[in-house]
Amino acid sequence: MIHYIIRHGQTDWNAEWRLQGQKNIPLNDVGRQQARENGVRLKELMGSFDGYDFVASPLDRARETMELVRGAAGLDPLAYRIDDRLKEISFGDWEGYTGQELKKLDRERHRERREKKWDFLPPGEFAESYEILSWRIGSWLKSLNQPTVAVCHGGVIRCIFKLAGGVAREDAANLDIPQDRVLVYTENGLEWA
Repeated sequence: MIHYIIRHGQTDWNAEWRLQGQKNIPLNDVGRQQARENGVRLKELMGSFDGYDFVASPLDRARETMELVRGAAGLDPLAYRIDDRLKEISFGDWEGYTGQELKKLDRERHRERREKKWDFLPPGEFAESYEILSWRIGSWLKSLNQPTVAVCHGGVIRCIFKLAGGVAREDAANLDIPQDRVLVYTENGLEWA
């Protein structure tokens, strides 16, 4: 079974290196173009969309990306479903800050996150570590029962690399996840296209 996974297109907060987490930040023009190009790439990779489930994170940037991907691939932009498990990691009280701002605000916790990123829990009531996020993503991966196209987030894809690709925890937490490529997930592993 083949699955295709796409990170949402760029937002202004991505361009500024701000932690977005579960904030609803819209795509910028670069992100919209990335999404359209990923739709064209997806059509080239897949050929046929028969039998595929299309699913997105409920966050606006992922939904807009999915709609642009589907439109560029010649599909009804709105014919997909959402799954709450695909939401980005919550950075709690740190959402909206850059790394440099956090370093000034709380040098000790900023250092702690750099040293143990997978298990680090930011401050805030709803904050998550990558480990906590991986529980949601593991549940989603186990639920895949048909070929799927998913649009989600960088943190989600980092968890997929750890859970399905066997990447070590800290390596997975620090992976650079492109917004202009499609991740192909098969029984043989994960590969960017």
